[in-house]
Amino acid sequence: MKRLFDRDSISVLPLSWRVNKLDAQRALVDPDSYAATLSPEAAGDVEAAASEIRASRGRGAPVILAFGAHSIKNGLSRVMRRLMDGGWVTHFATNGAGIIHDWEFSYQGRTGEDVRRYVAQGQFGIWEETGAFINMAIAVGAWRGLGYGESVGAMIAEDGLTIPPDSELAAAMRDGAAGDADEALILKAAAAADLRALLLRAGIDPGFLHIDHPYKEYGLTAAAWKAGLPFTVHPMFGHDIIYTHPLNRGSPIGRTAEPDFLSFVESVSRLEGGVYLSVGSAVMSPMIFEKALSMARNAARSGGAKIEDFSIHVVDLAKSAWDWTQEDEPPQDDPAYYLRFCKTFSRMGARMSYASADNRSWLVALLRAIERRGA
Repeated sequence: MKRLFDRDSISVLPLSWRVNKLDAQRALVDPDSYAATLSPEAAGDVEAAASEIRASRGRGAPVILAFGAHSIKNGLSRVMRRLMDGGWVTHFATNGAGIIHDWEFSYQGRTGEDVRRYVAQGQFGIWEETGAFINMAIAVGAWRGLGYGESVGAMIAEDGLTIPPDSELAAAMRDGAAGDADEALILKAAAAADLRALLLRAGIDPGFLHIDHPYKEYGLTAAAWKAGLPFTVHPMFGHDIIYTHPLNRGSPIGRTAEPDFLSFVESVSRLEGGVYLSVGSAVMSPMIFEKALSMARNAARSGGAKIEDFSIHVVDLAKSAWDWTQEDEPPQDDPAYYLRFCKTFSRMGARMSYASADNRSWLVALLRAIERRGA
């Protein structure tokens, strides 16, 4: 039998004790005053993307923005919120770290620990509030039938979590165990069991658990929740610091990540005539996109529909000498072949471009170019 590590053996410290490298008031990018610096090639890519986005939204096609955690750490939430408020982006997607940094900005106005320092101390990622509150939000959200992004967004927007009575959870478990229970009741019972076990472990009483988020104006997650806009999270188990906490449970992660992925696939299924932006996501974005597009095309095929006429704009810091607009991909002895975020998207059968650029400059310039065209 496998030997499992006991998370109760670790010392979880208060988040307020952690030294943070990023302060929201200094890190947040002002979309009107930030000095964007781009190469001529990247600037041209921005202009093309801006024209395509306006055209796509004019015809009602989606614009999906998938981004890595550094887009939040680099203070781009205000820029992305303005893209959201203007109706230019219809779906946001990030990884598990992206929503953690957004939550920490909203909760304490700071984020970004010193990994080298805290790994040496055996303390990296082992912080009470981040681990406890996000894991509880996910378990409560699974019970409510929410996705991962919605679960955290609701906690921030509502400044807390509504904890159901134990009797309600117990009743749901009994209903799911009944001989005539349907799939929906069984799944509800499983979510109830997950939450009931977590609440027992944490010693949390029913009622409203107040969790103040005084800096929520710095975040994107709650804004998307309040706007009713898809903000999906696509985690990989063990990648994020919430997995170190004793309240972490795998099943609520899966229960909330699954609808987020299917929401992402649904947006991709309507991508004909639309635009997909992949900003600073070397692994998550290309991996979920290729599966989503294959699923969407498979379903569309039965109705004779196609998903071919759309644009993909990929942005990252890595330099690439390969022309990704050509049909062939690099040979395996070329380092460019291992740029996953380019190679995968070049295989998708759509118009694809790659810009080597800082995500702050590229997204700020994109917002300005879109808004300029509307003046």
